[in-house]
This record gives sequence, structure tokens and C-alpha cells, in this order.
Amino acid sequence: MGNIILGVIIFFGLIIFLSSFFTVKQQTSVIVERFGKFHSIRHAGLQLKLPLIDRIAGRVNLKIQQLDVIIETKTKENVFVKMKVSVQFKVIQEKVYDAFYKLEFPHDQITSYVFDVVRAEVPKLKLDDVFERKDDIAVAVKRELNEAMSGYGYDIINTLITDIDPDPQVKHAMNRINAADREKSAAEYEAEAQRIRIVAKAKAEAESKRLQGQGIADQRREIARGLVESVDVLNKVGINSQEASALIVVTQHYDTLQAIGSDTNSNLILLPNSPQAGSDMLNNMVASFTASNQVGESIKNGNRKCEEDKRKNTPLLPPAESPDDKTE
Repeated sequence: MGNIILGVIIFFGLIIFLSSFFTVKQQTSVIVERFGKFHSIRHAGLQLKLPLIDRIAGRVNLKIQQLDVIIETKTKENVFVKMKVSVQFKVIQEKVYDAFYKLEFPHDQITSYVFDVVRAEVPKLKLDDVFERKDDIAVAVKRELNEAMSGYGYDIINTLITDIDPDPQVKHAMNRINAADREKSAAEYEAEAQRIRIVAKAKAEAESKRLQGQGIADQRREIARGLVESVDVLNKVGINSQEASALIVVTQHYDTLQAIGSDTNSNLILLPNSPQAGSDMLNNMVASFTASNQVGESIKNGNRKCEEDKRKNTPLLPPAESPDDKTE
């Protein structure tokens, strides 16, 4: 019986002895209380406490933590948006006591301050400005949290606005606006391209017409030179200018008929094209030359008569007095 009691005492004594030792992990602090009162803060490593007297009140994480806060608020133009604010914070190692004893729920405290700052800043801005100035909002949240939480032993490392989600209808309207702007830009670029194509085409046509006109002028000039040379050759053999011109026209007429007849795929019909057409054309041409000569002679006679009438009707001026006559 005595051995059993001794064994039980040794067993409980061993348990009490082993409970005097505990370990603390890296980046962790342990709060030790004695009879319910704060006694000490233990850091990483093997630690010793008095059994049945000291107890571990809690463990404080010294690593950087992140708290994601979802906030719904409205902008200056009464557009509701949901914002996700990520707060990165940690407990200051020198202020573990304040972090453990002063705040019961630090996450709730941080969330409250984030709500307060965001709902004070966002209603001052329009929706587009919220997207453009989200970094300014994040800085304002960090500044406010640092001032509030540093007294409780917390250090705010950074605050990030990771998401801005407007109301679905507003988002759809914004997408339509952006699509309309892009369509407008595309239409403007397309119109500009069309204008450039039209201008280039007009310039090309103008240049083509100019070169075509120049070619026609050169062609007619060469034809005229050829006709002059032909007339000179015919004059040398006793054919006058009218007959030479008539002969050239008739020759060109039959050359044209021959060229048209040589093309089997041509649908062109030259009118008149009877055998009598050449003779009629020659007679008409001779009559035209004769009439033109008569008209030219009558015009010359009329001009000559007008000059003689002017000469007859012009009064003669008296002779001017000489200086010698005035002196006498």
C-alpha cells in the first residue's frame, strides 16, 4: 500500500515538474500571470514558470497580419460602391502588454476606423475620382489607423484598396459610355482615313487629267505639224491648200473605216459610212473653205472702210505758233 502511494506521489510530482517548463515559438510572445495578475512577458525559447502559481494567460502573435474589410458607401453623385480595404498590421514587440490588455477585439477596432475614414473620404469624390485617387484614400486610412492604434501597441504597416466594385447598373452604364467613346474615336479615324483616300484619289485624277490633256495637246500639235508638212509637200506638186486639206480629210476618213473593220470585236458604227460619204464630206469642206474666205474678205473690206471714214471725219488742228511770232 505504501509503495502505491509513493508511486502516485512521484507521478504527480513528475507531472508538476514538467508543467513548469514551456516553449515559446518564434515571433510569438507569451503573457504569464501569477495569481491572476500580470507577471511577465516571455519570448521565443524554453521558459520556466512556477507550477500551480503562474499560468499562461495568452499568446500574442508578432507576425504581420492582414485584415480585409469590405465597405459599402456612396460617392458624390450618389453612386453606391463596394470597396475592399486590406490592412496589414502587427503588434509592436515593446508594447505586447498594451496589445494584450487594452483591446479585447483588435480586428473590430481596426474595422471601425476603416469604415469611419472611407465613409468620410469617398462621399467627397465622384466615381471616376475614386478610381483615380484610391491611393490617397489608402494613405488617409493608414494615417488615421496609425494615430488610433499606436496607443494600443499596434503598428499599421500598410493599407491597400484592392477592389472597387460599383453597382452593376452603373458598371453597365460605364461600359456603354466607354464603348460609345471608342466607337466615336473609331468613326473619327475612319472618316479621316476616308478623307485622305478621297483627297489622294482626287489628286491622282487631277494629275491624270492634266497629263491626259497635255498628251492630247501634244498629239494635236504633232498632228498639226504633220498636216502642215503634208500640205507643203502637196503644194510643191501643184495642189493648193484647200484641195490638200480635203484630200487629207478623205484619207483619214477611209483610214478610220479600215481600222474599224480590222477589229472583229468592235461594236462601233461610224455614220455616215456610205461610199458617197467621202464625196459629200469633200464638197462640204470645199464649200466651207469658200464661205470662210468670203467672210474673211468682207470683214477686211469693212475694217478698211471704217478706217477711211475715221480719217475723213478727223478735223485738222491749226499749226502751232512759233516763239518768233510771239516776239514780234
